[in-house]
Amino acid sequence: MRQCLAEFIGTFFLCFAGIATILSTYAPLESGAGIVGIALAHGLAIAIGVSVFGGVSGAHFNPAVTCSMMATGRIQPPMAVAYIVSQCLASVLAAFLCTIIFAPEAVESANLGIPLPSDAGLSPGIVILVEFILTFLLVTAIFGTAVDERGMTLNIGGLAIGLTVTINILAGGEVTGASMNPARSFGPALIHGDFSLHWYYWLGPVLGGVVAALIYHHIILEKGDDQS
Repeated sequence: MRQCLAEFIGTFFLCFAGIATILSTYAPLESGAGIVGIALAHGLAIAIGVSVFGGVSGAHFNPAVTCSMMATGRIQPPMAVAYIVSQCLASVLAAFLCTIIFAPEAVESANLGIPLPSDAGLSPGIVILVEFILTFLLVTAIFGTAVDERGMTLNIGGLAIGLTVTINILAGGEVTGASMNPARSFGPALIHGDFSLHWYYWLGPVLGGVVAALIYHHIILEKGDDQS
């Protein structure tokens, strides 16, 4: 229960910060944050969440991360399912509260912050590829700083993971929305009733996360550094 609550609060932190920042850039508020502000909001939220809850639940806050940990035996399937349900529920609550807090025109104009391609004609393969690459980089950063003992000694997991999210949004945000996180996509999609291309944002991140985890676990991680 403690672990699932930590996952719920941490994911809520990420999704609320991200969605609210996106909605703030639209009328009537028009904060001017732009892609840099949106990237920083997601990155800082992740950095803080990892620092607060890393010792409780591992601070996954992302079904793709949970799947990567399950693929390498660091979490068992029943607990993984509980984590993913907690993450998705947190995203739904964050999205719902944003519809109450922000003006309807901002919610509609921003599609409630659902990560979607900026180009409606972008092929499914490109969407999946970009989300795969971004999540691959994210999970590699997680393993390198929060799983590998060599990285853990530096005690910069939260910062490194948050910066990776920030960089990924700057790199891919204008292409696919840079979700990297199925839960982050699920909540707004459910509340706004728009599941356009939604499965791409599960397939790309989960595949990217699992591949990164397997490569790090089997090739980069030294024996004795396995933090199961």
